[in-house]
Amino acid sequence: MKTSFETVLKQIEEAAGFIQKKLHAPVPETGIILGSGLGFLADRVDSAITLDTTDIPHWPHSTVSGHRGRLVVGVLENLPVFVMQGRVHFYEGLSMLQVVFPVRALMKLGIKKLIVTNASGGLNPDFNPGDLMLIDDHINLMGTNPLIGPNLDAFGTRFPDMSDPYHMEFRKAAMETAKKMNIPLRRGILIAGTGPTYETAAEVRMLRSLGADAVCMSTVPEVIAGVHGGIKILGISCITNLATGLGNQPLCHEEVEMTASRVREQFGALIRGILRHPAFQPR
Repeated sequence: MKTSFETVLKQIEEAAGFIQKKLHAPVPETGIILGSGLGFLADRVDSAITLDTTDIPHWPHSTVSGHRGRLVVGVLENLPVFVMQGRVHFYEGLSMLQVVFPVRALMKLGIKKLIVTNASGGLNPDFNPGDLMLIDDHINLMGTNPLIGPNLDAFGTRFPDMSDPYHMEFRKAAMETAKKMNIPLRRGILIAGTGPTYETAAEVRMLRSLGADAVCMSTVPEVIAGVHGGIKILGISCITNLATGLGNQPLCHEEVEMTASRVREQFGALIRGILRHPAFQPR
């Protein structure tokens, strides 16, 4: 049975209300979503309030290794933040409404800025496992869209503009930060498929011909919902493996988690440096 859109709005309000009651300080305006193997950064949050997402009403539960399923609220680099330690995916059998539920709950709480991260397969032959890639734009190849259905007017317009989904000022801030910290940062186009299978070699050739530099199974629905809600977004991918046909070994999720773990210090340093940038400071 499909959930009505009126019910979804009520559930978002209930989840946001539950979280609000747990906070002892002003609600953060910045959110961070940590992808596969990148959840360690949530453990660096100061003055943390940690909520298991299983305790938050209506919040969808992750079933994937490397996605711990916690919402951490606290301070990172002197900036109040919400940190999602893991996300849910369309391939887990959830609806798109459920996939973007967490982002909408955070928007209901009042976030205005969002950093999305993920583990991605490298399509660009110049990329190597362990590279970090600033997402300049994306291609939605998931065959669906989280905004399909009656428009949620409480969040945004029926036809949102997608000309700058990854906010130009934030992308500039990320490049400036990476250069200042001497952290190599690639740039590229992210393409999203549904998964959970990795792409075939033929599919990889198709994705490359479309102009994509990296491929993932997440992120794009969250970004679309965020743009619909009027928040500004920065996206960073960790290239955890080379896509089928570009590497010399079969693909597996363990490789994804191992590569993410290998670059954790560099990745964490970059995110923390970005949070210190004036673009992310309160105005």
